[in-house]
Amino acid sequence: MSQRGRLPNSLRRRAVGWMEMGLSQADVARRLNVSRSVVQRLWDQYQSEDSVSRRPVPGRPRATTPAEDRFLALSARRRRTTTVPQLVADHFQASGRRISATTVRNRLHNAGLYARRPVVCVPLNGRQRRNRLCWAREHVSWTQQQWASVLFTDESRFTMESDSGRLLIWREQHTRYHQSPTLLKDTVIEVVESWFGQGSRSVATLTCMCSMEEP
Repeated sequence: MSQRGRLPNSLRRRAVGWMEMGLSQADVARRLNVSRSVVQRLWDQYQSEDSVSRRPVPGRPRATTPAEDRFLALSARRRRTTTVPQLVADHFQASGRRISATTVRNRLHNAGLYARRPVVCVPLNGRQRRNRLCWAREHVSWTQQQWASVLFTDESRFTMESDSGRLLIWREQHTRYHQSPTLLKDTVIEVVESWFGQGSRSVATLTCMCSMEEP
């Protein structure tokens, strides 16, 4: 006998055809190698619904409602730097039901929101913006040979800890340089930690950031 008694639609139609030709439910069950109860349920379905197609099997119920999905997405958009544990706590406070961190991430991904590193820029006044625009216009037609004499630098960050402490924000795809998910950095003080022999020297840092998104 078949362990679960699940028949494809082609065999289900064949079974009904055999029974309409006069075969008993026991004979049909033996031919299909399924239990008699499977054939009986199939015949009852055909008599009541005039259909032999398998009924859709409901999947696992969703842990959140559509309204709660919108609540999570709206919370992440209003507070771009909020974390998943904070959203889990906010949902519990609002609904009284606990959901997993994986559920929160899935709902935000369905809404098009992903945790990404933000673009950080230094706020400029009007004079600084004009100077930068003037400089860009003066160099817009430079050749590759002229740029070859310019030294470009970049910054790298290394950490010995598992948690780098990087700030992440929730944003949509292809919105990296949009104003809303961009952070302004007012002060930048480099961190220096070094070891010389048995001594050590460290310099602390304080960085103040604020979001550019509108309230």
